[in-house]
Amino acid sequence: MGNGNIDFNHSPESSVLTLKWDNNILKLIDQRKLPFKEIYVSCKTAGYVAKAIKNMVVRGAPAIGVAAAYGVALAALNFKGKNKEKLAGYINENIELLAGTRPTAVNLFWALDRMKKVLAVNRNQEVSEIRDKLIKEAVEIEKNDIEVNLKIGLNGIEIFKKRDKKIKILTHCNAGALATSGYGTALSVIRSLNKEGKLANVIVDETRPFLQGARLTAWELYRDRIPFFIISDNMAGYFMSKGEVDAVLVGADRIASNGDTANKIGTLSLSILANYYDIPFYVAAPVSTVDIKIESGDNIPIEYRDKREMREISGKIIIPEFMPVENPAFDITPAGNVTAIITERGIIYPPYEKNILKKTFNNKS
Repeated sequence: MGNGNIDFNHSPESSVLTLKWDNNILKLIDQRKLPFKEIYVSCKTAGYVAKAIKNMVVRGAPAIGVAAAYGVALAALNFKGKNKEKLAGYINENIELLAGTRPTAVNLFWALDRMKKVLAVNRNQEVSEIRDKLIKEAVEIEKNDIEVNLKIGLNGIEIFKKRDKKIKILTHCNAGALATSGYGTALSVIRSLNKEGKLANVIVDETRPFLQGARLTAWELYRDRIPFFIISDNMAGYFMSKGEVDAVLVGADRIASNGDTANKIGTLSLSILANYYDIPFYVAAPVSTVDIKIESGDNIPIEYRDKREMREISGKIIIPEFMPVENPAFDITPAGNVTAIITERGIIYPPYEKNILKKTFNNKS
């Protein structure tokens, strides 16, 4: 059953970047076109970046944060004049524009806060100096994201070290290179396990309605020659019941201080199924995804997206307009369903109220 055998003879070798800062232009791979077309969208203003985030050209919490940081840099580049106060006002207007794009992913606000601090610290400098500092900070945020993702992958291996058999993992949505600046969070762990020879197979949820699993995660795994197969979301329980899943591994868009986790819609159902079948359920995310100010998942805002995403697949209408639909983009997995959280600073185990604070504030390694 589900051996994940794939003909890799025609697997492309060249790596594709989620985003590229090229000669003061932000280039984003259009994730709406994958896996059939690899097209980059050029963003020359913060407004273009905001539109790209809103319309899912770029998606995934860390990638959204990095893109937004570059959006602020573009705002600085597009400012005309030498008045420092007007520059600050113009940049703050664009920060508000970017902040209004996706309400659930906390990395967006984390990255914008970093850019705000750079602006505040340097607001007495010349306009050209402020501009350079903002660009430098955006580049640093991207660089840090890649380093963090690599550490998440290495830390994740520790969980599975004592297992004698190769691991069969089920994942949901896309928490890979396309959701970050590179490597990914959940997929960074999967890539590390594969490199160590510890991975048997990956089961990829298709992730309705936007199909991030079927279109994006599977595409990344195919390119990396990692064994996988795709299932529809409602097949997960079947494969768990047949012993085809050793662990569930997902990313996160926001984690409350008590460990409640917001992730792509459908994650909650997987955590309940995993709990029922006594399968460990892991969340892989950078500490920047933890929102210490939020006490529980009840306080995490849930984005509702365009209902056309429910009604259409690849532009083909599958649900007529006269039938009502709803389209929440995320759900909340309670901390009690989460076995552990894998971060760049190590593994966080329950009780999360205490241990999350330790990792986010006390451990700076």
